[in-house]
Amino acid sequence: MKRVTRIALPLGALALLLAGCAGSGSGSDGSGSSNVAAVIKGLDNPFFQAMQSGIQDTADADGVSVTIQAAADIGDTTGQADKLTALAGQDFGCFVVNPISGSNLVQALAPIAAAGKPIVNIDQPIDADAAAAANITPATYIGTDNEAAGGKAGDFVVSKVPAGAKVAIIGGIAGDVTSAARVDGFKAAAGDKLDVIQESAADWKREVALTQATDIIAANPDISAFFAANDDMGLGIVKAVENAGLTGKITVVSVDGNKDALESVKAGGLTATVAQYPYAIGELGLQACQVAVAGGDLPKDIESPTALVTSAEADQAISAFPQPFAPFENPLEGLLSK
Repeated sequence: MKRVTRIALPLGALALLLAGCAGSGSGSDGSGSSNVAAVIKGLDNPFFQAMQSGIQDTADADGVSVTIQAAADIGDTTGQADKLTALAGQDFGCFVVNPISGSNLVQALAPIAAAGKPIVNIDQPIDADAAAAANITPATYIGTDNEAAGGKAGDFVVSKVPAGAKVAIIGGIAGDVTSAARVDGFKAAAGDKLDVIQESAADWKREVALTQATDIIAANPDISAFFAANDDMGLGIVKAVENAGLTGKITVVSVDGNKDALESVKAGGLTATVAQYPYAIGELGLQACQVAVAGGDLPKDIESPTALVTSAEADQAISAFPQPFAPFENPLEGLLSK
């Protein structure tokens, strides 16, 4: 990969200087305008570990001071909000936020918005109505087209199983916007070509998905495929399939492209994963803060691309991880050079 974004080559030479823990700072000048605060979801999930690396590596490469805080886990809505509240009163020029839900950070963001500091929303969109009520207008939103990601998974499953085959869908937290978009995309692609026998929510958690998939397989031994809204749940399904002695006979596709999922694809566990680019989302979030602080105009939405990873692409994806394995154009490059 010759070039992914403006900083891809230098990062390769720097051997991916990872952030050792949430809450670390980097940079030297300490001025508020070049200080960025980032609050992301739980580092118990490798997806958000890669996002953290993208933020930290970009800050290191560009000489920006960044402080990264993370929720304890994917369900820690109050703890995440408390971390942002603690950072809001400090001398930061821009805030990157990856909320757990559409509204859990709104109250903490209100004083930041009132102070006129730019807010860059990544991965999980802030609820538009809640943001408007609190007079919060993010400088931009950066994230995956989750419906398109689910659609790629659906198209793949349709290509792998017989027409009318039984499939089950396991989503994340009930009512979550991201999960709903991925599930909707999958179902739209499946159309009337597949028989969706069950749709359930496993709270984004591997062990919950394992239990649910075990029950679904027991009740439907002729099931042909599962779709999971994230890799962690996908790997739980893989374990259930393995326990049932059906590895290779049931197609399992998930979304994220975490390293353990890529390795599972290579080993024949997961059939495929729709890889998001969490590293790039973090990178773009930090870069968007630089543009905003410099007074540049950001597009309202910036889409981070996705790529289907099967066994044919697994080695390439693993070698490049956490950076994207396929090149894409950085929409902020022109703004950063101004």
